[in-house]
Amino acid sequence: MLSDRSASVVRATLPAVGAAIEDITGLFYAKMFAAHPELLRDLFNRGNQASGAQRQALAGSVAAFAAYLVDHPDERPDVMLRRIAHKHASLGVRADQYPIVHQHLFEAIAEVLGDAVTPEVARAWDEVYWLMANALIALEARLYAQQDVADGDVWREWEVVGRTEETDDVASFHLRPADGAPAPAFRPGQYVSVQVELADGARQIRQYSLTGAPAATTRSIAVKRVAGAGTAPDGEVSNHLHARVRTGARLRVSAPYGDLVLDSDDSTPLLLASAGIGCTPMLAMLEQLAADQHAAPVTVVHADRAPAAHALRADQEALVGKLPDATAHFWYEQPGSGHRTGLADLTDVPVSPGTRAYLCGPLPFMRAVRGQLLDRGVAAADIHYEVFGPDMWLGRA
Repeated sequence: MLSDRSASVVRATLPAVGAAIEDITGLFYAKMFAAHPELLRDLFNRGNQASGAQRQALAGSVAAFAAYLVDHPDERPDVMLRRIAHKHASLGVRADQYPIVHQHLFEAIAEVLGDAVTPEVARAWDEVYWLMANALIALEARLYAQQDVADGDVWREWEVVGRTEETDDVASFHLRPADGAPAPAFRPGQYVSVQVELADGARQIRQYSLTGAPAATTRSIAVKRVAGAGTAPDGEVSNHLHARVRTGARLRVSAPYGDLVLDSDDSTPLLLASAGIGCTPMLAMLEQLAADQHAAPVTVVHADRAPAAHALRADQEALVGKLPDATAHFWYEQPGSGHRTGLADLTDVPVSPGTRAYLCGPLPFMRAVRGQLLDRGVAAADIHYEVFGPDMWLGRA
């Protein structure tokens, strides 16, 4: 994939680019949003921009892609690319937006690195960019075709037909297409994007896992109200949904996407591990497993602050009860709950040979659970994960 000449240049310059990558991405976003303010208003997450999380995610993705090409010049990191492509497709990213990114990213590289960006260096990194961009464009085109939509045209209007207060900070919204057409099919574990118009006219987008049964005629999402911390502001979309959206409201919702999907036959033991609002994709998986009467062992692991903060707990317990061979293990940080106290610990949790695991939650939780599963003999290829937010945590085999 990467030419020999470019590979040697990228290898030589990767340390310098990597050391400056956050400065480069910060300047890139400033330049791009100055030229195209509509992208920040209507596409990019303003909260992640304010906190710097989006810059870190872009920097990590570019650096990881370049490093992979240097080490494996005839391959490409398809796991990372698929994850990004699904996110992009759910946002309606178009092929004609990649040249915009290219222009401002390379202006930022030249400004930050100065004379170090010789024509040869520029050509090599240009090759890296277009290898990544063209791979994403092709993957996203296939994802759009699978949903039978035009490039980026993923949005439909949906009606809120019900709302359930799960906890003080989590509400479920039950949706159906406003045009009366059938809801598009989805695979357990996938998510949709929701776009809302805020008070200042911005149309911000956030992604939420589908929690209901894939066979249901309606679709459900559970939204946690995000409170700001440190440099991060309160979640604009989650707080808007909690404060303003009731039954009868209309929302713009994307087609379903996401590559963390349930994939097992009836003989595969499964472990579904989540923390906090990470339980949401696991609910759809449990719905499907219960509908299929999955015969092999299913182990549900969940960690939360307290029982009162554990959204959809009753649904988890009810679905576990419908399966022939399933158990649930809950941990709560607050003592005296009648369940295990502290952080999730799989030491005493049975893990069947041949288990396939699905993880969703904060990065420290997933790293800890993944490490324990590897120690218990679960193959790295059988541990799948989902990250909420802009982080692209690349699990290493």
